[in-house]
Amino acid sequence: MIYLKLFYEFFKIGLFAVGGGMATLPFLQRLGESTGWFDQMLITDMVAISESTPGPIGINMATYVGYNVAGFWGGFAATMGEVMPCVVLVILFSKFLNKLSGNKYLDFAFYGMRPAVTGLIAAAAVSVMQVAVFNTELFKQTGVITDLADPKKIIYFVIVFWAIKKFKKHPITYIAASAVIGLIFMF
Repeated sequence: MIYLKLFYEFFKIGLFAVGGGMATLPFLQRLGESTGWFDQMLITDMVAISESTPGPIGINMATYVGYNVAGFWGGFAATMGEVMPCVVLVILFSKFLNKLSGNKYLDFAFYGMRPAVTGLIAAAAVSVMQVAVFNTELFKQTGVITDLADPKKIIYFVIVFWAIKKFKKHPITYIAASAVIGLIFMF
């Protein structure tokens, strides 16, 4: 039964997370909250891992969660659930997209989806920042505003953000450098 639940939950994510890996984050957050299979910190860690390993975050997360919940077959079921909607939709769209090319209704639908997808990604980014840069959990416990800010993390975030914008190196460069810096300074 757990295999079916894993397949079903990740099938829904794969079906509705339009816009790529980062668009899966709000769905993953909700899944973690509703099932208890993982917490927000794991999602943040998975973003870092997925950015430094092959494969999209949704698939990596499905495999990881499925494996942790129900072993190899759980990982397989969750991964197949995540991938199946994409496979089916690509096959269907490939048959009809050329015929629908230039269709104003389809163009309007895609035009309307762009801001929604951007909003999903922005909301996910804010959630990840709450865990990775700010101490929101500590703040919730104490209510003391100074507990919210972690100056080292905020400064490091600003430096990395600036470096990405200025130097435009491959993302793995920043991830590898950040891992080394984290080990040296033990954030």
